[in-house]
Amino acid sequence: MKDKQPKPGRIIPVPENFLSPADISRRRALKALLAGSAAAVSGAAFSGDESGGKLGVPPWSKSLGKPVGANPYGLPSEFERHVIRRESPGLTTSPHSSVVFTPLQNLFGIITPNGLHFERDHGGRPDIDPSQHRLMINGLVRQPKIYTMDDLLRFPSVSRIHFIECGANTAMEWANVSVPTVQYTHGMLSCAEWTGVMLSTLLDDCGFDRKRAKYILAEGADAPSLTRTVPIEMALDDVMVAYGQNGEMLRPENGYPLRLLVPGVQGVSSVKWLRRIEVGDQPWNTREESLHYSDLMPDGMSRQYTWIQECKSVITSPSGGQKLLDKGYYQITGLAWSGRGRIKRVDVSTDGGRNWRTAELQDPILPKALTRFRIDWHWNGEPALLQSRAVDETGYVQPKMRQLREVRGTRSIYHNNAIQTWKVDPSGDVHNVQV
Repeated sequence: MKDKQPKPGRIIPVPENFLSPADISRRRALKALLAGSAAAVSGAAFSGDESGGKLGVPPWSKSLGKPVGANPYGLPSEFERHVIRRESPGLTTSPHSSVVFTPLQNLFGIITPNGLHFERDHGGRPDIDPSQHRLMINGLVRQPKIYTMDDLLRFPSVSRIHFIECGANTAMEWANVSVPTVQYTHGMLSCAEWTGVMLSTLLDDCGFDRKRAKYILAEGADAPSLTRTVPIEMALDDVMVAYGQNGEMLRPENGYPLRLLVPGVQGVSSVKWLRRIEVGDQPWNTREESLHYSDLMPDGMSRQYTWIQECKSVITSPSGGQKLLDKGYYQITGLAWSGRGRIKRVDVSTDGGRNWRTAELQDPILPKALTRFRIDWHWNGEPALLQSRAVDETGYVQPKMRQLREVRGTRSIYHNNAIQTWKVDPSGDVHNVQV
């Protein structure tokens, strides 16, 4: 005798309470309508809503829709208007030096749409005329050069999928639980297909000094002229001067018309609105690598140049702010990533780390890119503590919060890659907790 299929549970996936009860009711009715339509005969009335009543032909099937080309640049459905980047209230004193977070809880796969890629600015977003923009390479080079955008577009291009994560992602959780949802705990994280020219190609074109060169300095064209030091080994490996993002030119908030992309390294190193690269023999110790983006250790010392974003993961559904409506079957899903390479394994626990099961990794599994994982779960209505623990190809295991604090203390801001815990109450409400 075959086992009965577990009853699928229902989840309210929108955290932030941006849907009113009326909106939620309409969404449930639409889901029921779509479920019934799968079994319907074309042109006939169909049934399948939760009340068992019959549904007629929906209004959008009774008349012509919008003409082709009604929106010359495609836009999301109006029913997805709640899927937006959001700024955390009170996080910064100035909107010109702030961040908006990617809604990780609403996304599928590993690619972040350009309009939802998180944005971190240090002095506002410049609007740059690409015909006037220039990239200068100077310093320890045989021939300093100035490139126009047309010059750069003539070089052989490459396209690669990589994540960008701000070094301050999950910063608000160092000392205690501070924010309710995954958009705010982990939303300074996005992943895209980037297109551009390898930095090594441009350095070769300028004839950089291979014996003396140890670092490069990247400088942006924004108001604070944000600058970052990058080791020459990284610069010659996979660093890219990017102008394309997911098949189109960069968006202004992501560096249009040109940005540096330093895969696997904290996002501030991927300097936006790139205008200059200087080759040197020592780090520059600029403001954004001395005063900021350094790690305050328990002994009061500050650790500089923590470039790599270590192995990390987070469950995006079920996650904080969401609600499970029924006992039954759910699919736990989330994202894992590592600045050192590919994700090798993700383990999931539903009891706060006492027991672990290995999740399934969804292709593609790429180096220094987001990896989607999933695992089946049957919720019996009892309290649960959901966690994910990632392991990368170097063998590095994502630490518990307690383990990270033993080394780093609680006064830090940057590079928090601890295991995230979501608590499911018997009511089905999901909360951010630390265990």
